[in-house]
Amino acid sequence: MKGVYFLISTLAILASATFLVSASDPSPLQDFCVALNDTKSAEAVFVNGKFCKDPKLANANDFFFSGLQNPRNTQNPLGSNVTAVNVDNLLGLNTLGISLARIDFAPNGLNPPHTHPRATEILVVLEGTLYVGFVTSNGDGNRLFTKVLNKGDVFVFPIGLIHFQLNVGHVNAVAFAGLSSQNPGVITIAKAVFGSQPPINSDVLAKAFQVDDKVVDNLQKQFWYDNN
Repeated sequence: MKGVYFLISTLAILASATFLVSASDPSPLQDFCVALNDTKSAEAVFVNGKFCKDPKLANANDFFFSGLQNPRNTQNPLGSNVTAVNVDNLLGLNTLGISLARIDFAPNGLNPPHTHPRATEILVVLEGTLYVGFVTSNGDGNRLFTKVLNKGDVFVFPIGLIHFQLNVGHVNAVAFAGLSSQNPGVITIAKAVFGSQPPINSDVLAKAFQVDDKVVDNLQKQFWYDNN
């Protein structure tokens, strides 16, 4: 009998722990909740950061986005272009916990080290060859996991971890990424650290990176391009 009580207690603890550490967009409480930009509407109800349209007024266009088949312009310092499809431009995604991005790469194009604070990313290569990777957290020793991906290959970047993609082929590359949030967010490391507004005190960065203040000053004067 004690064994049964122990088993039940253990299962209860595990269930509670699973509930407490759950971290993802809330599950929908109805079939859908189309975002509504008119926050003054009498029909609006505040849910998960967006106001919802009356479900009876929803239509197919609320769940539709067109244009991802077209190549993007990659003539920029990074040689890449990210086209995001999230709740800001596909309102029907509101509360559904998912979004999408098309990533175009010129030869040697880079999607620089960045994080998505609210989403895991799964990447599939449609054309070209990409060198991809992510770095684990400090507690795990900042281990680097990398892989060279070819057409049809898939790679996962765990939520919140710094990751990147580099086109190592001699032709353009295209990838699609699925993300586990309607609004995953993106923090480009170099731009956030050296291009913040207002700038981070150079003494802080010089000590953090163990370099001379002049190096930091030079980096902060650069134009940090954002491909998102």
